[in-house]
Amino acid sequence: MFSMLADAATALSMQFLQENVLESTTLYTFFVAMIAMGAGAAFFTLMLFRGDLESEHYTAVTVSSLICGIACVNYAQMTEIYRSTGGDFPTAVRYIDWLLTTPLLLLSFPIVLGLGRESLKVYLQLLVLDVAMIVLAFVAEISPVGSRDWWLFFTLSCLCELGILAVLFVSLREAIYEAPAELAAALQVTRMFVLIGWAVYPFGFLLALSGNGAPRELIYNVADVVNKVGFGLVLHSGIVASLTGATWSRR
Repeated sequence: MFSMLADAATALSMQFLQENVLESTTLYTFFVAMIAMGAGAAFFTLMLFRGDLESEHYTAVTVSSLICGIACVNYAQMTEIYRSTGGDFPTAVRYIDWLLTTPLLLLSFPIVLGLGRESLKVYLQLLVLDVAMIVLAFVAEISPVGSRDWWLFFTLSCLCELGILAVLFVSLREAIYEAPAELAAALQVTRMFVLIGWAVYPFGFLLALSGNGAPRELIYNVADVVNKVGFGLVLHSGIVASLTGATWSRR
């Protein structure tokens, strides 16, 4: 039975590839992204057994594992939707994924920095801005392309993203530079994931204006892997380096 299902899926994929090269390539990036997220979740979970992490570091690595695990489940769903519909955008599931994972990603900053009571204040700022950014972007997504509502909600979403960057680059600047050198270096890099990596999404959104939105899902898939797995790996490397002086070795 499983062999028959596999053969049918292979035949469908080959037909899809021959008829729609871009869509088929995008389909495979959905599949690769799902595997990458699952591998990331497994890796970060295993790293919890190091035995030499401090409490806030355990929490940060756990958060990285949750981010990748949630994304893996969502990407499995998006892969099936994209495959079964012949290339329809799994927009709602993607926004659900972002709504669940990006607040966790931003939570990594106050957790790792150990800001004490300030952690809650900083995170609430990031949480409100992040949720507003995603909800406003989704409203723009379901509005007629190029309409007044489309531009209004897209602009408001971008302003929320700028607010997140202000918190990371202004409000947390001093705390980051006061962290241990290895950890501070990692946090500076992870801020760039948000500055540069997240800029990909508004760019992909604007592709709809040209009537050439098909490449968007492929771009988003690659960006998601970099911004989730890559973010976690850099953060984990900085945590380990601050404890051991070497990025991947044990004490």
